[in-house]
Amino acid sequence: MSFDLNNHKIKDKIFSACFGLEKECLRVDENGFLAHTDHGFDDEHLQRDFCENQVEFVTDAFDNIKDVCAQLTQLHKTVQKNLAVRKSGREFLWSFSNPPYVKGENDVPIANFVGTWANKSVYRKYLAEKYGRLKMLYSGIHFNFSFNNELIESAFESSGKSDFCSFKNDIYLELAQKSVQYAWLIVYLTAASPVIDCSFINADKIGETVVTYYSSARCSEAGYWNTFVPTLKYGSTEEYVQSIQKYIDEGRLKSVSEIYYPIRLKPQGENTLENLHIRGVNHIEFRMFDVNPLSPIGILEDDIKFVHCLIVYLMSQPKITLSDDEQITAINNEKMAARLDDEQTIEFLGDKRSIKSTALDELCKIRKFYENFGDDEILKIIDKQIDKIKYPDKRYANIVKKEYGKNYVKNGLKLAEKYQNELIDT
Repeated sequence: MSFDLNNHKIKDKIFSACFGLEKECLRVDENGFLAHTDHGFDDEHLQRDFCENQVEFVTDAFDNIKDVCAQLTQLHKTVQKNLAVRKSGREFLWSFSNPPYVKGENDVPIANFVGTWANKSVYRKYLAEKYGRLKMLYSGIHFNFSFNNELIESAFESSGKSDFCSFKNDIYLELAQKSVQYAWLIVYLTAASPVIDCSFINADKIGETVVTYYSSARCSEAGYWNTFVPTLKYGSTEEYVQSIQKYIDEGRLKSVSEIYYPIRLKPQGENTLENLHIRGVNHIEFRMFDVNPLSPIGILEDDIKFVHCLIVYLMSQPKITLSDDEQITAINNEKMAARLDDEQTIEFLGDKRSIKSTALDELCKIRKFYENFGDDEILKIIDKQIDKIKYPDKRYANIVKKEYGKNYVKNGLKLAEKYQNELIDT
């Protein structure tokens, strides 16, 4: 099922794709506490997830990464202009995955959905009781990806298969397995949340900065995970759906939305198992990105471009079938990648090695793969990732640790104000 790059029709279209972003972000007041005003936005692009004091930016799908980032920037401008002049006092968008000052569970207001959407608030109350409200404050970015249909059609023509829909689904099922296996690498290269305020751990200690031993708290074992490690079946969309439905039937999950997993396969329209079974896979969702404070929109274009390069690389490699044990190992690897220690050991492709050396080896393989493409821009993107490993001071987590390891919230407020002013002025 892997793409045959010896087929020129496929190779010519291999980078044709659609991209979308969903970014979670907390609203804070001028003193660094969670805002307790209403969400205040009536726009399908400006939603909220768990918390009423959260903004979830949802872009459209674009055929290039530059345009999706441009829309995300424009949405930030809209929100920042609104927050700067709120009657209850100026508010800011928090620029980190980890929250600012927190006064305990009751400081986290569940999103107030009404009318036909009231069931969303009911579901969030269920999540609050099961997982606690504090972990809902972790913010992240989801990267939505789909191959261009012309690319899939070209691959289908030479496949000898008779059912295009099944063929298309199988491509995403294969990519999902490979992406789960490599999720640790994305976390290792993009993690950006090693610092937190102690109030997140102890509400009585507001203002004490804690440098954790995580590069990404939300992707670590301290993050937002299910109470067990789900293992999914990828033989077909029917098997995939049934493997999730089994957990729902057993009462271990409420719905498909409760799968807290680095990779999700999504249908077009409402995210339900019925919709996925009937309509098939529309896109794949990468859920492991931290909000990066080094960017006013929380993510850098080069990191998205690298993941796109990784996707193409993975789909050129032989097909795999992840066993249940291998899926559990992959999740453990992601949690290990979320630690700051470069000497953490992971089990990858049958070997136990330090995560640093494994990451470097994999990036070198990916770079070698692209050397035959004659595209210097791709090589530069990969080289930037390699530099993060060779030069630890270029890793986002280390930069954040250095700049915000003292006075996390106070310095974070200065950054939030800076980004707000910059976006309003442009």
